[in-house]
Amino acid sequence: EFVKETGVDSLAIAIGTSHGAFKFKPEQCTRNADGVLVPPELRFDILAEIEKKIPEFPIVLHGASSVIPKYVKIINANGGKLDDAVGIPEDQLRRAAKSAVCKINIDSDLRLAMTAGIREHFVANPGHFDPRQYVADGRSYIKELVEHKIKDVLGSDGRADEIMALVNANK
Repeated sequence: EFVKETGVDSLAIAIGTSHGAFKFKPEQCTRNADGVLVPPELRFDILAEIEKKIPEFPIVLHGASSVIPKYVKIINANGGKLDDAVGIPEDQLRRAAKSAVCKINIDSDLRLAMTAGIREHFVANPGHFDPRQYVADGRSYIKELVEHKIKDVLGSDGRADEIMALVNANK
């Protein structure tokens, strides 16, 4: 009813995602054998119900960063303090990407990658002050992250022509 009445072109739904690197409190999670926080499963049952009610309607996941442990570890090893930062596991994002979910927001992952590169750079080069020096390392991690997400998580590798055709059809 909401989609019909408002004419929205996509719908951001609540199935367990949340913004930021601390989307879950430790008490909402379990810990694996290594003591790493494991967040609760996304509510794929709700997603399936919505897909039945509005078939093929574009769904958006806000706050779906994975809070990639590699970048958290680099940040913490270089003066940061991101204890208990946890995100949406990538296997769940892969599953969501195969559904009606057409947009998965991962801004926190991008921020973490940039911060990891910059913190690492400053520890290795404490005399640097020129942003062209330290931002390049952050950009390098962002490039690595985006390539990984496109190829290994979001299912969008090799689909530029298809996506551009959809964009142009909706103009």
